[in-house]
Amino acid sequence: MRAYAIGDIHGHLDLLEAAHARIAADRAATGDHVAPVIHLGDLVDRGPDSRGVVEFLSAGCAAGRPWVVLQGNHDYLFSLFLDDPDAVAHGRLPAHAWLEPNIGGASTLASYGVQEADARPLAEVHRAASTAVPAAHRRFMAARPGLHRAAGAIFVHAGIRPGIALEKQSLRDLLWIRDSFLGDRRDHGALVVHGHTAIDAPTHYGNRVNIDSGAAWGGPLSAVVVEEGAVWLLGPAGRQPLRREWRRA
Repeated sequence: MRAYAIGDIHGHLDLLEAAHARIAADRAATGDHVAPVIHLGDLVDRGPDSRGVVEFLSAGCAAGRPWVVLQGNHDYLFSLFLDDPDAVAHGRLPAHAWLEPNIGGASTLASYGVQEADARPLAEVHRAASTAVPAAHRRFMAARPGLHRAAGAIFVHAGIRPGIALEKQSLRDLLWIRDSFLGDRRDHGALVVHGHTAIDAPTHYGNRVNIDSGAAWGGPLSAVVVEEGAVWLLGPAGRQPLRREWRRA
């Protein structure tokens, strides 16, 4: 009944490798080498090495490591753009908006060798991206699940729609939800471990734990361990318990 989780990576391979090193140290201390490591999505965008992140995770999964890699909204937009830059994500956002600076798709394509993607004609960028991104990476990204259950907890990128059964949750909510989830204090049936909404440090709100500590914006990449409802942040010195509290965000 143990699981590890890593927050929003956003193209920072160095931080991801360091998070895995902290998990490896905890595994060595506990003797547990089979507990899953669940990556909460947003593998790409904004950071310098999205390609390296995708390669690292896809290779680890292919090698049989006990890793689960969930889909984040940035990952979804990456796949959607490659499929059709004129498509619309969940009725709200055109796929080509992925290239806008505030989303960060251009940095992802730069890691694949497609430079200045936010300043060139869309059709030209799409052709270059279709050639540059390996088919194996596209398959891996498109196949990421939206939710995972382990160690008595629910792991998801953004959150869940309160009051809706897990099997009826929409992908849009799993990848994008904020206010109606973040502001809800009810028991969701299990602790929800999520990212998507960047905060200063991982926080346990009682019914949920947010571990997006802002790697996309220069913050750290957090890794936690969950055991029977208790949660610890993994740091250089080992485990630090996350105490339950209630505050907004």
